[in-house]
Amino acid sequence: MTDSVAAVVEQWRRERPDIDFAPLGVVGRLMRISRMWDREIKDFLAEHGLEPGEFDVLSTLRRSGAPYELSAGTFLKTSLVTTGAITLRVDRMHDKGLVTRIRDEKDRRSVRIRLTDHGLEVIDRVLPLHIANEERLLKGLAPGERDQVAAALSTLLVSYGDTAAPPA
Repeated sequence: MTDSVAAVVEQWRRERPDIDFAPLGVVGRLMRISRMWDREIKDFLAEHGLEPGEFDVLSTLRRSGAPYELSAGTFLKTSLVTTGAITLRVDRMHDKGLVTRIRDEKDRRSVRIRLTDHGLEVIDRVLPLHIANEERLLKGLAPGERDQVAAALSTLLVSYGDTAAPPA
């Protein structure tokens, strides 16, 4: 059995044998699986009352270590989203009791975003379930294959300049 991208590649090879469509086989599959996984993850998080962006905020703060807070500026660099998007997201999460804003005592213009006790409870409860869901998404690959795919994708990301941010 072949996937839908294989059929597209084969059609193109038939119609335009002068072009090497191997890149389409990789990029097409990555794009297709990305869309599928986006939907799966969004649906999973919705079952837990979260949106993907909210989960991103909770997990970013949680992995920063106690006291589970970051300056707004550091958070922006870590999350790679716009100031407006972060502001709206944090507003919604504040209303849900997941995060709070704290004025920096040294620089009153600066704000820190901190997990509340409720936010910490939510991320600590949902994270293992999220990882189990991702395990389910990868069920078609053996552990060694997962490692190979992860290494190849890492190489590709680094080639585009996507490297780890310096520690906060």
